[in-house]
Amino acid sequence: MSTVSIHPSVDHGIKPAASGFAGGTLLCKCTDKPVKLSVKSQSAHNHACGCTKCWKPAGALFSVVAVVGRDKLSVAENGDKLAIVDPKATIQRHACKACGVHLYGRIENAGHPLFGFDFIHTELSPQSGWSQPTFAAFVSSIIESGADPAHQGAVRARLRELGLEPYDCLSPPLMDFISTQIARASGVLKPVPPV
Repeated sequence: MSTVSIHPSVDHGIKPAASGFAGGTLLCKCTDKPVKLSVKSQSAHNHACGCTKCWKPAGALFSVVAVVGRDKLSVAENGDKLAIVDPKATIQRHACKACGVHLYGRIENAGHPLFGFDFIHTELSPQSGWSQPTFAAFVSSIIESGADPAHQGAVRARLRELGLEPYDCLSPPLMDFISTQIARASGVLKPVPPV
């Protein structure tokens, strides 16, 4: 096993999702009045992300981030401690003003293909059973965070060893989903009929 550290939640192996898991809570790192989110569904598209915007615990090369339906996430406690990290960013990342942890990211542009999904860090949950990471995105971007470019081969090898195929964008199924949403919005593909 490689000695390259990716993220504390995956470095010792990836735990599979629990059958029938229906959500839980997410907590910031504050010991006094932590921000608490309620998530009422299983997460999806969980992955290791090397971008420079996502929140990572100290020392981690990657964040681990998933999505849930926007209608399945709510701020349950201490929402007054949340602030948007970068109001100009596509993903409005809501972080605790006290501890700095990003609790969730939301896309407000209704025309964006991922509108309706909120981005979460399942490692912030005391519950286990969330969807497991299945790929690594924006792998080259860790260089922008200070990672040594000479070690990228070892990083990619470690990701594959963990079962996280490395990409410099998103996984093919997620890219297909985004392209499908764009094609439907532009009229190239017919919209999905209502159920």
